[in-house]
Amino acid sequence: MADSVFAHVVRAPEDPILGVTVAYNKDSSPVKVNLGVGAYRTEEGKPLVLNVVRRAEQMLVNDTSRVKEYLSITGLADFNKLSAKLIFGADSPAIKENRVTTVQCLSGTGSLRVGAEFLARHYHEHTIYIPQPTWGNHPKIFTLAGLSVKYYRYYDPATRGLDFQGLLDDLTAAPSGAIVLLHACAHNPTGVDPTIDQWEKIRKLMRSKGLLPFFDSAYQGFASGNLDADAQSVRMFVADGGECLAAQSYAKNMGLYGERVGALSIVCKDSNVASKVESQLKMVIRPMYSNPPIHGASIVATILKDRQMYDEWTVELKAMADRIISMRQQLYDAMQARGTPGDWSHIIKQIGMFTFTGLNVEQVSFMTREYHIYMTSDGRISMAGLSSRTVPHLADAMHAAVTRTA
Repeated sequence: MADSVFAHVVRAPEDPILGVTVAYNKDSSPVKVNLGVGAYRTEEGKPLVLNVVRRAEQMLVNDTSRVKEYLSITGLADFNKLSAKLIFGADSPAIKENRVTTVQCLSGTGSLRVGAEFLARHYHEHTIYIPQPTWGNHPKIFTLAGLSVKYYRYYDPATRGLDFQGLLDDLTAAPSGAIVLLHACAHNPTGVDPTIDQWEKIRKLMRSKGLLPFFDSAYQGFASGNLDADAQSVRMFVADGGECLAAQSYAKNMGLYGERVGALSIVCKDSNVASKVESQLKMVIRPMYSNPPIHGASIVATILKDRQMYDEWTVELKAMADRIISMRQQLYDAMQARGTPGDWSHIIKQIGMFTFTGLNVEQVSFMTREYHIYMTSDGRISMAGLSSRTVPHLADAMHAAVTRTA
C-alpha cells in the first residue's frame, strides 16, 4: 500500500486553552482541579443549565407548529432585534433610526470572524489593534480573515492592573482609521477593565483619530450581574453617533456554550448604509456556513421577549456573577490567611470569569505537577471553576509555588 497522500501533514500543537482540559482528563488524581476552561461550574463543580433555559426549551419542544426549515442567511429576525436591544439599550437612538444591522452568527467566535471578513473586504484600513494580552483566538481570527494584527499595551504586570497611559500612547500612534478591538467588559484573560472615566478618554481619543471600534462582548451581565452596567462601554460609543461593530455571545450569560449562539451588529451612520452593509454581510455568510442554526437562537428569543422569563434570567445570571465574586473573595482571604508573599488584592479588583494571577510559567508548571491544578501557562485561572471546597487547595498550591520556586 502506498503512503497516505496526507503523510506529510505535521501534527498541530494542542490549543493552549482546550489543551489544558485534555491534560486534566488524563490525570487520575482525586484532587485535580481544572481552572483552564472558560465555562461556568456550580459549587459542586458541575455544568449548569439555567432553569429559564430549560423552561424555554420545553416550550419550544411542546410547540407542534414549529418546523425545522432553514433560517434566512441573517438568522432569526426576533433574535437579531432583541440582541441589538440587549447590548445597545431598548431606547437606543441608533436602533430607532434603523442605523443598526444585526446578523445571527456562530457564537462570539463566528461573530468576530464574520465582522473581520466584512472589514477585510469593505473597509479601507486593514490593520486591527488588539490588546496585549488578549484571548488567544483573537489574533488567529483576524489574521485568517485577511487583517493585519498589531497590539496596543493593556495590562501592566507590575500593578496587575491597566496600563492606561501605554494604551493611550499606542492608540495615539495608530494610523488614522485603524480598527481597534475592545473587550466590552470582563477583559479576557486579565479581568482588568477601564473605569467609566477611562472609557470616556478612550472614546474621545478614538473618535478624534477616526479609529473604528470593534467590541467583543462575551460577558454582558456575567461580569457584574447587571446587564446595563456591563454594556456601558459599548453604549458610550453608540451615543456619540459614530460607527462601530459589536460581537455578542450567549455562551456565558445564558450558559448556551454548545448551542453556539451569537450576533454581530454594525452601527452605521444612517439606515441606507446599514441596509447596504447587511446585503454584504449576507455575501460573507452564505459561502461560509449558509445560514445559522435555529435552536439556540429560539431559546434566547423566547427568554428575551417574555418579561417574566427575562426577569427570571436576570436573577439566575446575577447568582452566577455573585458566585464568581464570592470565589474571588474566598481566594483572596485564603492567600491572606497563609501570609503568601506579595500583594494579592488584584484577585478582588479584577472582574469576570478570569483572574490573571501573576504566576509565571515555572510556577504554573509546579502547581500542575505537585498539586494537580490545571490552568493556562500565562497564569490565568477561571474563577468559575473554583468552589469553596477547592479554594484551600488552590491557595496552598499558589503559596507553595510562590515560596518554593525561584
